[in-house]
Amino acid sequence: MIIRIMGEGQYDVANVDQELLQKYDNQVEHAVESGDEEEAKSALNALHDYVISHGTPVSDDYLGSSDVVVPFVDATLTEIAELLTGEGFIPDPA
Repeated sequence: MIIRIMGEGQYDVANVDQELLQKYDNQVEHAVESGDEEEAKSALNALHDYVISHGTPVSDDYLGSSDVVVPFVDATLTEIAELLTGEGFIPDPA
């Protein structure tokens, strides 16, 4: 799975702990649903940190699309909510 973090690039997260990745995603979703902007930003920061530190940066010449788009770290609650699907940013595993 390729995750694009707006303004930062793309990361391949196929080899990361998917349960932990989903946990971070769920935290963002719950914070947005509760309308807590500070908590949403904190959760989004944790998701960014995890993707950047555990994912593999995708080469600049990669022409494929991203599976998931995550907003930039300073996004507002509204901007975060606009990119969420019914399952957060990352679809829940089947």
